Amino acid sequence: MTDGTRSERTHDDIPSGRTAVVIGGGLAGITAALALADAGVRVTLLEGRPRLGGLAFSFQRGDLTVDNGQHVYLRCCTAYRWFLDRIEGTALAPLQDRLDVPVLDLAKPEGRRLGRLRRDPLPVPLHLGRSLAAYPHLSLAERARVGRAALALKGLDLADPSLDAQDFGSWLAAHGQSARAVEALWDLVGVATLNAVAGDASLGLAAMVFKTGLLSDPGAADIGWAHVPLGELHDRLARKALDSAGVRTEVRTRVTSVSTNENGTWSVQVPGETLSADAVVLAVAPRETYDLLPAGALDAPGNLLEIGTAPILNVHVVYDRTVLTKPFFAALGTPVQWVFDRTHASGLREGQYLALSQSAAHDEIDTPVADLRERYLPELERLLPGARGAGVQDFFVTRERTATFAPTPGVGRLRPGARTKAPGLYLAGAWTATGWPATMESAVRSGVSAADAALSTLGRPRPRHLFEFEEAA
Repeated sequence: MTDGTRSERTHDDIPSGRTAVVIGGGLAGITAALALADAGVRVTLLEGRPRLGGLAFSFQRGDLTVDNGQHVYLRCCTAYRWFLDRIEGTALAPLQDRLDVPVLDLAKPEGRRLGRLRRDPLPVPLHLGRSLAAYPHLSLAERARVGRAALALKGLDLADPSLDAQDFGSWLAAHGQSARAVEALWDLVGVATLNAVAGDASLGLAAMVFKTGLLSDPGAADIGWAHVPLGELHDRLARKALDSAGVRTEVRTRVTSVSTNENGTWSVQVPGETLSADAVVLAVAPRETYDLLPAGALDAPGNLLEIGTAPILNVHVVYDRTVLTKPFFAALGTPVQWVFDRTHASGLREGQYLALSQSAAHDEIDTPVADLRERYLPELERLLPGARGAGVQDFFVTRERTATFAPTPGVGRLRPGARTKAPGLYLAGAWTATGWPATMESAVRSGVSAADAALSTLGRPRPRHLFEFEEAA
């Protein structure tokens, strides 16, 4: 498919062998396309945007290369780590040697105070014992109650569907967690991973995050992030991997309909052309999936429209000098949540570029830039003494109003699996039933699940390397 006149393309025009069309070029779609191609399926990947990467992408702002938002992953994110390895990007998004999160608190009467959440080389749960015992942002009694709540959380059965109907905040309160403990620990982690405060989050998803990230393996919560622009990974390297696998990738190509043919194949309509395939993977947002689903493909397609969304706001500040000597930190007692140094990754040669990641930003997502500037620059000066005399060379905001699905109680029953009732049609996306919240890990896992289901139907063997991450989990 090229720009210009498009032609009718039928199943007979495609060389012999199984064929698939993947609709959507985010992490889920890229993963599904790579997995199918690795199994010998001829794949066409269609993406409406002019780039790959979905909601984890980069753009140019003058000489800066800017990520639309700060994305991190953990050592327990074995599927995303497999993805990085598959596109030859692992070295560009390294993990910490050991979990270490500086936490600055401005709420204490004595002023700015630094604490750390870090692990020791000890078995679970002792790996966090010393850090928690010395955590200055909670009282001694609160630290003890946190330990008891963590043990209770570790005992929850993630397969219990009743957890999805409960909210995490109520569970924490019932297990002796003060408002301060929720703010200084549980939400510090939970808001960044779930994109919701504890009271708005499903207990099932929250338990999954904390059990997997903090209570499964000593190194599970070690943090990794891209030291290059996200576009380098999710667009350039991903496209290179797709090309090498023989995937035909088309951007700026919007799918208008998906339908079955009398011979059991599928037709995918784009402006000026029809593609035919043995299997189709829909790796797009719930609303777009709903619009493209053929009748009868899901028992309750309306559930897709009930999956809510949650916003993330990112504040970007370029200073004329270095004001932060750490790669990142988290904050308490201030509107600021997490701050990352993006200087090197952006290509900035003088000064320092900081990105503030503000999750669950319902109250601020539509706030004018001028108002956000008045709110956040003084907060950064409170947090970072070096910022008080620094010049601000640029201040801008990126907004993702539908950054993730909302992890509200009951959302689990709305999330469909990879298989539909229509033979040959599969679903992928971080919002599908992966068991994970809306993360890069969830997106990759969904792509693997969709490809696995399609390969089973197509009679193709699973590529051995595709499922190595399951063994590492």
